[in-house]
Parts: sequence; C-alpha cells; structure tokens
Amino acid sequence: MKNKLLLLTCLLIAGSGVMAQSPYQWKTATSGGYTYKYVTNDPTKSRFYTLKNGLSVILSQNTKDPNIEFRMAVRAGSNTDPRNATGLAHYLEHLLFKGTDKFGTMDFAKEQPLLDKIDALYETYNKTTDSAKRKAIYAEIDKTSGLASNYSIANEYDKMMKAIGGQSTNAHTWYEETVYNEDFPSNATDKFLALQAERFRNPIFRIFHTELEAVYEEKNRSLDNDGSKLDEKMSELLFPTHNYGQQTTIGTIENLKNPSLVEIRKYYNKYYVPNNMAVIMAGDFNPDEMIAKVNKAFSYMVSKPLELYNPAPEKPLTLVQKVDVYGPSAERVELYYRGFAQNTGQAMMLDLISSILSNGKAGLFDINLNKQQKVLRANASYQQMKDYGVFSLSAQPKEGQSLEQARQLLLDQIKLLK
Repeated sequence: MKNKLLLLTCLLIAGSGVMAQSPYQWKTATSGGYTYKYVTNDPTKSRFYTLKNGLSVILSQNTKDPNIEFRMAVRAGSNTDPRNATGLAHYLEHLLFKGTDKFGTMDFAKEQPLLDKIDALYETYNKTTDSAKRKAIYAEIDKTSGLASNYSIANEYDKMMKAIGGQSTNAHTWYEETVYNEDFPSNATDKFLALQAERFRNPIFRIFHTELEAVYEEKNRSLDNDGSKLDEKMSELLFPTHNYGQQTTIGTIENLKNPSLVEIRKYYNKYYVPNNMAVIMAGDFNPDEMIAKVNKAFSYMVSKPLELYNPAPEKPLTLVQKVDVYGPSAERVELYYRGFAQNTGQAMMLDLISSILSNGKAGLFDINLNKQQKVLRANASYQQMKDYGVFSLSAQPKEGQSLEQARQLLLDQIKLLK
C-alpha cells in the first residue's frame, strides 16, 4: 500500500529579543612560540591557531583519559560540486581511505600505469553515448581494475589506524563540509600525525571501481527511502536557486553513472588546501607541544587562492506550497520553513523554539501531543547550514485521524508560543 506523506513549505516569521551582553570575548595570547585566539570563560579552554600556510588548528586539552579525538575538516561539500559532476565531493571522501604512493600499494611503479589507463578509460566512457561502445569500454575498465588490484593493498589505511590503537575511523560529506574522524591513544601521537600527513599529501584514487558500486548502491537506497524523498523535495521548494536545493550530496544518477577521476583530482587540488582545512584535536596532550607537532607534520601543504560558493540570496517565500509524496511508509505530515544564516539571532531563536516544542521529555509536543496521544508521534527540529537553516514540524496521525487534523494540532501548539 502506498501512503501519502504531506509536505508543506512555508514562510517563517521569527522574532528575536534583546540579548544581554555576552560574557564571552575573543582574546589573543602567545605560548610556546605560537600565537592563538581563545574565548574567555570557555570551559574547554580551546585554542584557535592559524599556521603560516593558512591551516587552522583547534586544540582542546582534556587529560581525563589517555586518548585523543581528531577531525580533519575541509570546507568543501556538495555545494561546491560542479553542476555536471554532482556527488564528486562524496566520491572523494571515499577515496581518501585508499592510500598514497607510499602505502596502500605493493608496487606503485607497476600500479601507476594501470591507474592512469583507468583514468583515461573513464574519460572516454563519459564522452561516449553509444550503449554498445560504453559497454565495451566498461568491460575494459573492469579488466584493467582487476589487474591494478593485484598491486593494491585493500584497507591498509584502516589496518594502520587499528595498529596504533584507533577505533573510530570514519568520515562524512555534507553541503559545506567533508570531515574525517579518528581517535587514537595519546602515546601514539607521532605515528598518528605522520600517517595523517602522508594520507593528505598525495592520495591515490585506487580501487575506484569498488567505491563506484558502493556509492551507486547508496543512491539506490535513497530512491527507495520515503524520508530521503521528502527531504529532497523539501530542499527543492525551500531553495529554488541555492545548491541546498539544486544538488544533493550523493549526486544524480546520471552523474554517478559517468564519474571522472580527472575531475575528482581537480576538486582535490582546488579545495584540499591548508587555507581551506582545519585540524581539530581534543584530549590528553600539552597544547604547546601538540601545535609544534601539527605544524611540523603539515607544513608541506601550500596555500592557494580560493573561490568558494557564494550564491545570490534566495527570494522570500510568499506562498505555502503543498506536495504529496507517496511511498510505503506510514502516513505523516511535514511542515518545513526556511530558516536563517548561521550565528544570527533569528537562527538561534529557531533552535530554541524547536527545543521548546520537542525535547523528548517536556516540550509542548511531548506533553500536549505525544503523552496525551493526540497523534501517534510529533516532533520539531532545526537543521542549521551556513547560509540558511530548515525548521521542521512533523506528525504521524493516529488511526482514524487525517493528515489535515494532525497538521492543525501542530499549528495549535505554535500558537501557544505567540
């Protein structure tokens, strides 16, 4: 049975009150030969450095446990994907686990010609429209990938991380960011930094054939997921010109079917530069010693001029738009509102309002709708991006209740805030 999921996008009017002067202020200090910024009264005592090559480094000491959490954040995501190569940033994220010319290979001198051939074959494949010729080219890609795999060492990066005590290797790509996650014992700091510095020095895009299939399967799952379909339709309506609504992180089927390793390499060279990246570490270390080690490890990186995504502002929403999305999931109604830019008073107000409405215990939705069983389930949330946010209300009607009745119950709770 296909059930209807009602999606509404609306114009949001949010007020903001006068806020008291903040007790938090930015200050500058120097220690261990490095200058950094910090925020007064910050309980984490985080230090914000900018190295000579532009690399941002954020350090927060916490000696409770002998471990360190690490993030390498890159200010590049689906917003900066080329229009003719959506999903590229996500592909690149997968490839940053495949090694370099120094690890992940048994003999790079023999592997490289095969990888170069694969790059060229994909370029020919992308420009070919005849289905029979494409099939033949893909067969050659498959054959050459098999030969190249004789020299690659699958999952060597993961094994190297586990060997030094890492337990949480992961990464994610979103609209404006790609972030690589790691943790490791504090006594393995030197080995860890050496591995990360090498990882980002000259990544080799090997075993791409396998990752292509993995990403394509992710896309197929999203096409069958009602929640993903709702989110995509919502984004199109809220952001008719901004890339938030015009291209998804995972990309289009057409672009995924025609990947370009050449374009992925261009993307890496353009955005994976120190003045567009940040090393973030929290845990058991001496900040003065750690910043010197980070500087030494990543000083080889060279900054480049950047041209980041800078879209024209969206026009105000003046109409409530209604869309019906059909799928196998239980019926529910979703109301979406376009929010505001990050760190603005309006955005913070929306975040507060979402918590007042729904916090799992004592929100208006929790008490007045969920606990009183007026609907099967109701929820409110606020998702913040750089340029805008998305404020959403959701309700799953109980048996015998219409979507319209569930929608009105949500709006009645909003009235209580006025």
